[in-house]
Amino acid sequence: MPFAYASATTSSGIFEIPARAPLPAGTYSGGEPMVLRLSLLLTALFVLWGALAPQHLALTTSTLLSFTISRFGWFYLLTVFGFLVFALYLAFGRFGHIRLGKEDEEPEFSRGSWFAMLFSAGMGIGLVFWGVAEPVSHFGTPPNGITPETADSARAAMRYSFFHWGLHPWAVYSLMGLVLAYFKFNRGAPGLISAAFRPLLGDKVDGPIGRAIDILSILATVFGVATSLGFGTLQIESGLEHLFGLKADFWLTATIIAIATVMFLLSSLTGLERGIKWLSNLNLWLAVGLFLLVVVLGPTGFIFDTFTTTLGDYLGNLTSISLRMSPFSQGTWTADWTLFYWAWWVTWAPFVGMFIARVSRGRTIREFVVGVLLVPAMASFAWFSAFGGTALDLQLFGNTNMLAAVKTDVSTALYVMFDHLPGGTLMSFVGMLLVVSFFVTSADSATFVLGMLSSKGSLNPGNRVKLIWGVLLAAIALVLLSTGGLKGLQTMSIVAALPFMLIMIGMAVSLYLALSQEEHDSRLREIQRLHKIEELLKGPGGR
Repeated sequence: MPFAYASATTSSGIFEIPARAPLPAGTYSGGEPMVLRLSLLLTALFVLWGALAPQHLALTTSTLLSFTISRFGWFYLLTVFGFLVFALYLAFGRFGHIRLGKEDEEPEFSRGSWFAMLFSAGMGIGLVFWGVAEPVSHFGTPPNGITPETADSARAAMRYSFFHWGLHPWAVYSLMGLVLAYFKFNRGAPGLISAAFRPLLGDKVDGPIGRAIDILSILATVFGVATSLGFGTLQIESGLEHLFGLKADFWLTATIIAIATVMFLLSSLTGLERGIKWLSNLNLWLAVGLFLLVVVLGPTGFIFDTFTTTLGDYLGNLTSISLRMSPFSQGTWTADWTLFYWAWWVTWAPFVGMFIARVSRGRTIREFVVGVLLVPAMASFAWFSAFGGTALDLQLFGNTNMLAAVKTDVSTALYVMFDHLPGGTLMSFVGMLLVVSFFVTSADSATFVLGMLSSKGSLNPGNRVKLIWGVLLAAIALVLLSTGGLKGLQTMSIVAALPFMLIMIGMAVSLYLALSQEEHDSRLREIQRLHKIEELLKGPGGR
């Protein structure tokens, strides 16, 4: 997902605290070197394919995309909506009281610090890239049945921006984070996706099935992260052209990726407590500062009115837009936007899920789900209200053709908007710096997670493994940008997410089985405790 989260990790790994009830030795042994070798081999083969036969790669991925959308578009919508319903059931159903960790364990972080970390997880390359471009794009090309470039299309533009960045993506992340946290802190499992399947598959997770699950998880994460890095590269490229007149071409793209790769690899070598932590804090301050500048220097009243109106509109239409396809008009709007986003969120689920799991030890399931759903979603709503609202105000009332800028190049929309605000050049520079910082922290953190997933869940994956993944991530981003640009990034996210959605459904079933068993065992212990109390009260005579 388009999020940089490394500020909450520690030098000893994402999961460094012993679990409550470790399982017998050998249990959850996780992956083998084969997982690492096969994952690296398949990723490297994809890079070579794009480098040696870019047109063939573009044609093949386009065919796969058409097949996926035509046959499984409904599956994406139903599955992600199902994740949201399941998350709400876990929060407000019979499992809500279960604690992630020991029964009497206090949360590791205060509620304020926890909220702050969840907020920081919601700020990333994606919000910066799409904050202006998406609402303006929907304004010009709304869903079928809405007249373009009208007040109705403006309202729909903000409603769907909230929809794409609101509760649904965080339902995906909450499910993944909850599964990882529960099986780690309550069952003593390593940080492997396959480890969560033991209640469902038993010892089969130690064999080929478990390895296949881990490999698919790694590949999905690789393409999801590469997509975000591609977006970041496009926006850095546009910023350099906008501010300094550098002409965008393949060599500028390759140079940006190469320099950013060196930066995040150096950051990786300095350790999480130094470079990555400093950059993550810089991310948050830059993002909050840029947001406040837009709110103060932009149409402040319009921004707050947009936030309030759109929030009500979004909540009132949540179910209908969650299941909206276009079988009668055969339109591609849902595939171009909603299905792409749902796929993108799913491919980022292991990445973001590990972060929110790591910082949520000691929370109940109810606290976890409510916090993870609401805090980052509200941050996204505020961001889109400020940036998207300002852009629409300029389009509707400011005699500024933001729509033309988006149609020309979506990656330039942010800078065009800044040009029409006081201090626009400075804001453009800060915005580009923010994207660079997010690029580095996202890639650095991603190499850590990929190293962990491909090293038997190791809490401290080796530098060599992280460096290899870092180079491959950069190479994939370059290949996708070279063969298909923005469309290529979107295509691979949608295609890669399909098999991993099946894995996430299995994780949901496995979590439900494990929680049901824990609830059953808890009731038995309570009955036994009451029987013992009753026997003590009766005394030696049995009366």
